[in-house]
Amino acid sequence: MTLSEGEREALLKTLQARFERSMGRHKGLHWADVLEKLDANPTKLWSLNEMERTGGEPDVVSYDPKTDSFIFYDCSAESPKERRSLCYDREAWESRKTARSDDNAIDVAAAMGIELLTEEQYFNLQTLGEFDLKTSSWLNTPQEVRKHGGAIFGDRRFGRVFIYHNGAESYYAARGFRGWLRV
Repeated sequence: MTLSEGEREALLKTLQARFERSMGRHKGLHWADVLEKLDANPTKLWSLNEMERTGGEPDVVSYDPKTDSFIFYDCSAESPKERRSLCYDREAWESRKTARSDDNAIDVAAAMGIELLTEEQYFNLQTLGEFDLKTSSWLNTPQEVRKHGGAIFGDRRFGRVFIYHNGAESYYAARGFRGWLRV
């Protein structure tokens, strides 16, 4: 799970341009520091490439001094296009006997080496801009909700952020998932 030199260079160029274009998302952080972490973590760079390849437009949103790491979120305006029409998790996927989605959000995220945003992270993302104005995104669902067959998702409508619930087995063309990655 490593990138070719050409893929690596192209991704780093894209990430740097996005970082510089969106300084409001990461005030006080410097690209040189991010690049140093990326160079030391080729597996994480592969995961960021997967986020980019599937339409997530990953960007740095914070630095965690406790773990000395940068946090990336999917910052695409809408839920990543190549990660839509998925039910929530494998259990939900298996529970559908007909009209199954192609896959599920939890397994796709794990294969990419990322995690779904939590409700708290989703609210944080929405302080950095306006996201999911036409789409919605599955969120990492608390066990107490999931054990009852549900899952949560969020979107922005009418100038505010909403968190809703749905059956975990449901899937919609306009619902995907947003991920995050610690580097």
